[in-house]
Amino acid sequence: MEQRRGVLAGAGAYLLWGLFPLFFHRLRGTGALEILGHRIVWSFLTVSVVLAVLRRPGGIATLRADPVRGRRIAVAAVLLATNWLVYVWAVNADHVVDAALGYFINPLVSVALGVLVLGERLRPAQKWAVLLGVVAVVVLTIGYGKLPWIALVLAASFGAYGYLKKTIVLDDAIASMAAESAVLLPLTLVGFALALTVGGGLAFGSQGAGNMTLLLLTGPITAVPLVLFGTAARRIPLTWVGLLQYLTPVGQFLCGVLVFHESVPPARLAGFALVWAALVVLAVDAVRQYRGVGSDALAVAR
Repeated sequence: MEQRRGVLAGAGAYLLWGLFPLFFHRLRGTGALEILGHRIVWSFLTVSVVLAVLRRPGGIATLRADPVRGRRIAVAAVLLATNWLVYVWAVNADHVVDAALGYFINPLVSVALGVLVLGERLRPAQKWAVLLGVVAVVVLTIGYGKLPWIALVLAASFGAYGYLKKTIVLDDAIASMAAESAVLLPLTLVGFALALTVGGGLAFGSQGAGNMTLLLLTGPITAVPLVLFGTAARRIPLTWVGLLQYLTPVGQFLCGVLVFHESVPPARLAGFALVWAALVVLAVDAVRQYRGVGSDALAVAR
């Protein structure tokens, strides 16, 4: 039952993230920094209300209870804010396909983190996948004429965030989201105050009721998939999380090509093809590894 809930939560999170371009593209008249600020403020209020209704400790209480864990949560929060900012900017600047590439690359970043941070040894298939990923970045760099920085920043920031989420033990995903948004809230409020006093004001309230409503909705729209992701990360194997996460870049890629009509020149398509090949290798290897572990466990049980 727990694994089933984890799979459903993970699929829901990644599907929602895959549709994010449809929402944030409607906020093109608002700067990426302001959108980031609204996501933080309204996410914090959303999860705080939920915690109050459920009578659970809030984000600040979680940070005070364990300073060491609080520092990890703070790092995770900064990584998450970086990911949000670059992603929103990319969508509003018509780089949805580039953003999708970042989340296609993310599994390769997870493998690299396992080697660099945890000292894991790569299996042969993983070595081939990483090699294909490196070649893909080279091909894309040649095609773009520069490093695909949007994709690399998104992949690195979310890959590191996912690693930290796996190592931070909290009571539930809602408490985790509350703690992360609580870390980011003070700086956000200072930024809003500066924008109102010396920065020429905010788009919120000055671009009509529709824009204001969308900015208010950034809270629940941001919080829901993150809570689902946190729920999945603790209930299902990392292999399953890795397979489910392909739903997000597929959805984003389709949005970029079919909805926003972004071009995918041959050189860029070749780079994507190499990344997709690397992901197929990773996926097949992960499934085989998981089945092998399951078979060994069954043999021991018998």
